[in-house]
Amino acid sequence: MAISKKIEKSITGASWIRKMFEEGERLRKIYGSEKVYDFTLGNPDLEPPAAFKEALKELALRPVPGMHRYMSNAGYTDTRLAVAKVLAAQTGLPFDENHVVMTCGAGAALNVVLKSILDPGDEVIILSPFFVEYKFYIDNHGGIAKEVPTTKEFKLDINAISGAITSRTKAIIINSPNNPTGVVYDEESLKELGRMIAGMESKFGNQVFVLSDEPYAKIIYDSLTLPSIFNCVKNSIVVTSHSKDLALPGERIGYAAISPLIENAGLLMDAMVFCNRTLGFVNAPALMQRLVAGLQHESVDIERYREKRDILYNNLTSLGFKMVKPQGAFYLFPESPLPDDVEFVMAAQKHNILLVPGSGFGAPGYFRIAYCIDKQVILNSLPAFKALAAELGMTR
Repeated sequence: MAISKKIEKSITGASWIRKMFEEGERLRKIYGSEKVYDFTLGNPDLEPPAAFKEALKELALRPVPGMHRYMSNAGYTDTRLAVAKVLAAQTGLPFDENHVVMTCGAGAALNVVLKSILDPGDEVIILSPFFVEYKFYIDNHGGIAKEVPTTKEFKLDINAISGAITSRTKAIIINSPNNPTGVVYDEESLKELGRMIAGMESKFGNQVFVLSDEPYAKIIYDSLTLPSIFNCVKNSIVVTSHSKDLALPGERIGYAAISPLIENAGLLMDAMVFCNRTLGFVNAPALMQRLVAGLQHESVDIERYREKRDILYNNLTSLGFKMVKPQGAFYLFPESPLPDDVEFVMAAQKHNILLVPGSGFGAPGYFRIAYCIDKQVILNSLPAFKALAAELGMTR
């Protein structure tokens, strides 16, 4: 069967995450699920909060007439207004429903925004390590991805970003809390980013949008708060989903919100609504839109993720693994104890520990652990990690 050569090449090198997950399926058949420690997928193990279940039950018992029909391609007005009210309260900016498009998750939101702003050959800066799909999303719409490294602590390197901006730069994608590092970008660095971009816009005479990918915005630890990109960068757009905060990844519900400060905001919104339709999404799922409208202040129990973070972080660092302590999301991103991160992941696999090499995120020399799994699996994995560290000469 003939398929696109470009897609065939992409499939071959695209997803270490999926490859390792499939290996986990094979190992579970051999050893049993209780003896395989699968840290590959960022698939939330928590159930949606009680408020979601109550809202779902209420809607099922008292359906709204016509609730399964088409609506505006931007989404229900009341749902967009509910999102806008939260954003206005958080930022002090005049958000309303005309700044929000409901989407089929954050992935759809990113594709809608990129389709709306990119011409062929336009450049989009992504910061390594990065979510692997960014490069494919940019390519979907004729853009060129430019990788820029973060600092050793995975913070924003403003000088490196500045040096990568050209007259063809149309956007910068940031992700905070970050997948795969768990790092949260601080307010001052975001404001510095905003000042630098404003200078570059004056220099080149064109807008540079910051697309802030925020599906983990509510999964933050240690009393930290997430600074709003809207208060730091004028030409900012948030793309997000309720996949993580409400544990609804299979429902594909999210939104894109643009800053009220963007010049020609109405034209950008028209483009996004048009692209939401013509990319084939048409509109976000009607049932989920109705449900999440009243759940904008809800989330899963973040403390349960923090507990898992601490178990792994404390135990792995005691074995000699080096890493930046995550401030949010549900990932660890330690340095590989072997120079070749793929070789290390293969060594871990012999102990039935399934990890993802940092190479899959544009950061060779590291590996990712997704700890959004059952706590008992994490506890069961600790002797295997200890044996792996001993095998590699990391422990005395």
